[in-house]
Amino acid sequence: MKLSVLDLVPVRSGQSSGDAVHASLDLARTADDLGYHRYWVAEHHNMPAVAATNPPVLIAMIAGATRRIRVGSGGVMLPNHAPFVVAEQFGLLEAAYPGRIDLGIGRAPGSDPVTSYVLRHGGGGVEDDAVARFPRYVDDIMTMLEPDGASLELNGRSYPLRATPAATSTPPLWLLGSSDYSARLAAQKGLPYVFAHHFSGNGTAESLALYRDGFRPSQYAAEPTTLLTANVVVAETAEEAERLARPQLLAMLALRTGAPLTPQRTVEEAAAVQVPAAHEGLLEAMRSRWYIGSPDTVAQGLGRLAAEHGVEELMVHPVAGAGLDTPTDSSPAREESLRLLAKAMD
Repeated sequence: MKLSVLDLVPVRSGQSSGDAVHASLDLARTADDLGYHRYWVAEHHNMPAVAATNPPVLIAMIAGATRRIRVGSGGVMLPNHAPFVVAEQFGLLEAAYPGRIDLGIGRAPGSDPVTSYVLRHGGGGVEDDAVARFPRYVDDIMTMLEPDGASLELNGRSYPLRATPAATSTPPLWLLGSSDYSARLAAQKGLPYVFAHHFSGNGTAESLALYRDGFRPSQYAAEPTTLLTANVVVAETAEEAERLARPQLLAMLALRTGAPLTPQRTVEEAAAVQVPAAHEGLLEAMRSRWYIGSPDTVAQGLGRLAAEHGVEELMVHPVAGAGLDTPTDSSPAREESLRLLAKAMD
């Protein structure tokens, strides 16, 4: 079983963005030392508890701070970006760290509607249905990343387009999604695929079946290639794991119920929060899909998840919170989750 890591670069009470980035760099070094296979960062915008706003910048920092682990995006939200810019960014990353870069692409906004508008169109740009153009944009990126690049016909002339002048390798491209749309598209194009099990938890089996049944072999993948994501908190005792999980559970509850978003609470702040009775069922439903507990309990649960869905790689999202006395530039409970899990799964 391969283990990998997903990181949203969380920002908690009392932390600066710089603190959060430093904590994630330490987490990446820990994952690298422990033998984790990949380390992916997400793309979210204008959120007080998430500093992962720019995957290519973070990937460059993380790849430079680690030795062997693959580093990638989980993912770049393609409707927010020009395909040529994405191809340039990841072509350059692959050139700097050959064989260590993954390009994961999604079509979700990764933000609220106002922020999405600013990202895509500025203060008065022409409306462009980037979501509808998503399949074509994926094709454009795949072509422009190839050493020979693409050719654009304009006014009777052919203009070459290459992501980088002299590519010797290309990063693998993954499609990400939480519905059957990306599953079908990945199958059609013969691309590796990831279902966002950590976020949705519903429809995983159906999406994977659609992907596997409809898969067409390609130069990018000879057979269906997938992994699963899961939220995890691992501690020496189940009680401690539950305490460490509560800050992130409360953050997700706020997101799902439309409550004001704030920096992630410390474990002490989270323990003092009284959840309204009307929301207790939703909180427990989310918690039931997470893997929270002692090392053996979480390892066994993840083993069952992998067996149920027939995957040989799991990407864990370590969501353990921090205490009031935790140094602001570190996240020791997230690092400990990775250590304890690696040992239990060995």
